[in-house]
Amino acid sequence: MSVLTQPNQIEAFRIKTLIKGIQLEAKGLKMSRGKSCLSIAKAELGLKRTAKTEDVLAKLLERKAELLA
Repeated sequence: MSVLTQPNQIEAFRIKTLIKGIQLEAKGLKMSRGKSCLSIAKAELGLKRTAKTEDVLAKLLERKAELLA
């Protein structure tokens, strides 16, 4: 078991969780009772409400790669 203590590690884990949540929502499942992962990601990335899921996932993966580099 590892502990995430660095801010970049925590942000990378958060992004990974959002990506998995969006994939679940695409299959019709919910990850939580609150806002959907897709709406959280769109707000965080500054995308419009009409942005495609694929675009949101691509931006999140790009951001995750920047954090891990």
